[in-house]
Amino acid sequence: MRLPIVAGARAIVIATGLYATGLLTPAAAQGPSLAMLGALDDGQWEVRFRDGSESRRVCVRSGLELIQLQHASPGCSRFVVEDGASEVTVQYTCKGNGYGRTNIRRESNSLVQIDSQGIASGLPFEFSAEARRVGACR
Repeated sequence: MRLPIVAGARAIVIATGLYATGLLTPAAAQGPSLAMLGALDDGQWEVRFRDGSESRRVCVRSGLELIQLQHASPGCSRFVVEDGASEVTVQYTCKGNGYGRTNIRRESNSLVQIDSQGIASGLPFEFSAEARRVGACR
């Protein structure tokens, strides 16, 4: 029984030392930019699902709209897993409404590939889609 306490205390001491030296920073302070999403063309985008589901239109202003296609409600917390020049992966949690993990790969500033999975309204979801800018927002 003592071993987990000692191991836990040791981890706290190590983490405290890393934090004090600046080698470990809180996730909130890292502030990933998701610049790739910001570079996408603004406007109306059509999302076509590979499983044949009905396509839908999304007004894209910042690119962030493409992350939570299954969770439209605001106030979800996000954790950036990957923040690359042509690909981003974001995991998000919507308190009381589930969670998801979305990967977006840019082919051009008006064409992206989206893979997402998670839980929405108590049910699992998983989809692959292509999203393309089709015009101005209405």
